[in-house]
Amino acid sequence: MATSLAPTTDPGPATGGERRSAVRALLRLWPYVRPVRARWTGAAVVAVVASCLGLVFPLVLKWIVDGPVADRDPGGVWLGAGVLLALGLAEALLFGLRRWLVARPLAGVEAAMRADLYRHLQRLPVAFHDRWASGQLLSRATTDLMVVRMFLAFPLTFLIVNGVTIVAGLALLVVQDWGLGLVLLAPAVPLIAVCYRFEHGYADASRRAQDQVGDLTTVVEESVLGIRIIKGFGRHRSQARAFRDLSRTLRGTELVKARLLAGILAVITLLPEAALGAALVLGTVQVADGGLSAGTLVAFLSTALALRWPIESIGFLLAMSQEAATATRRFFEVMDEPEETEPDAVAPGAVAGGDGLRFDGVEFRYPDAEAGSVPTLRRIDLHIRSGETMALVGATGSGKTTLTALVPRLYDVTGGRITLDGRDIAAMSRAELRTLVSMAFEEPTLFSASVAENVRMGAPGAGDAELERALGVAQADFVARLPQGAATEVGEQGLSLSGGQRQRLALARSVVGAPRFLILDDPLSALDVHTEAAVEAALRRVLADSTALVVAHRPSTVLLADRVALLSEGRVTAVGTHHELLRTNAEYRHLMSGDDTDPERAAQA
Repeated sequence: MATSLAPTTDPGPATGGERRSAVRALLRLWPYVRPVRARWTGAAVVAVVASCLGLVFPLVLKWIVDGPVADRDPGGVWLGAGVLLALGLAEALLFGLRRWLVARPLAGVEAAMRADLYRHLQRLPVAFHDRWASGQLLSRATTDLMVVRMFLAFPLTFLIVNGVTIVAGLALLVVQDWGLGLVLLAPAVPLIAVCYRFEHGYADASRRAQDQVGDLTTVVEESVLGIRIIKGFGRHRSQARAFRDLSRTLRGTELVKARLLAGILAVITLLPEAALGAALVLGTVQVADGGLSAGTLVAFLSTALALRWPIESIGFLLAMSQEAATATRRFFEVMDEPEETEPDAVAPGAVAGGDGLRFDGVEFRYPDAEAGSVPTLRRIDLHIRSGETMALVGATGSGKTTLTALVPRLYDVTGGRITLDGRDIAAMSRAELRTLVSMAFEEPTLFSASVAENVRMGAPGAGDAELERALGVAQADFVARLPQGAATEVGEQGLSLSGGQRQRLALARSVVGAPRFLILDDPLSALDVHTEAAVEAALRRVLADSTALVVAHRPSTVLLADRVALLSEGRVTAVGTHHELLRTNAEYRHLMSGDDTDPERAAQA
């Protein structure tokens, strides 16, 4: 699992360009919203109508006060009450209709974005996953997309609805009495300035908080997966402290957000309330002087009160919009990563008779290596003839695992080329390449699925006969003793099984499809001597029908091979049979013997 985070957990203050790009970031959601735009637009229109109905209430109240109340007409009062009740019911039904219109399609938008993110993650190169912590990716696929859905369902709609309501309400106020209307309009300029400053500060805090959630998710995931290590070494207290420290950091950032939100809510509430109080005093004086009717004052104040929620909600809506913009940026940070490139389609073919697996002048440097650094692999020239098994031997860190990862194109070579039966693998699609090449990794990884499903990942179309054959080759007879046999769920990471059992299932997965090319990265390291001997005996039959490259550390594994290649500091320094290299190469003899003698000194002896 990657230990570095991308992006960094503390991105620092947002740049001016990033701050100004909130709208631009949210506009990138349009391709996902486009399929549901009709229902979303309908919901917005319904919400605008419902909100504007609230502005009719003051007009009805004005009619009641200046009409039936002034004329002492009970029938008119009851009529006005009936109109108000009808308007209230209509408003409630319209808001319910709005929720019904957006709930299903926006849940579909979230599901589509999550599916696209998952699909994209599968197509990104391994180098990307080496750089990114899994918790950062997990938080983007869950928390961030939930924030985006909530934004589309509520804040985006009500930014439009409340904006229309405020404009319409202020227009009504000015029409009813332009002097009092201007009094209520007075706080507009300072409110705009406060919202502008709030938006910038909240964007920075929101980004920090969402990155810190990713960090926290990573810690939790690593602690769960590594629970045996934590308990075995008694590190639960230190892990708890690390988690607590991250939680406190996140808590501090959330408190910064809360302070910012509290500040803008105080200003947004105080200024309009002060203006409303001033308008009430002035309006009362005008009514006393006979310059304004009581009904008009009631309507004016009712309209102003109806605008309280749209105005006071601005702070919440801006905060949720900034969080959605940040979540959208984090989503597209992953989606903008380039996928693995595929060559132009060519007709599949092979050299007559087969040329096997060939490395021609292969060089490789990891993508994050410093420019000008020494390549991990240098000038690798190696030919594994068709049907031949070659063992790859070398000291720790010599590049064996890296070399094997180049064959199925988990990484692409940075120099030279690799061919299968004469075809350059760079000219083959990965889908075709990986039907020809099967691999067993040094660290066996199993998924939360049945034994059969884990093994059949190596060949999805494999039947029961192929499954039994692969389990037999891997000497995985323990499967028959599991509660449901091959249908038994092995649990997350296969931790319900022993290391040797996981390794045997991983080996079975690599041979189930009878691949033409087989890459085995130290496949027997976790097996006991007797099981290893049985697996080797069965594996010889599989290797007889495949072209194989086997990373080996033990003489017993080397003896499976027809020839041996010695890899030293990223270069192939010797190729020959096991016995030839024992006689002629001191480094190989040192690796196979396991003694502590310096191979250079042994060569001089």
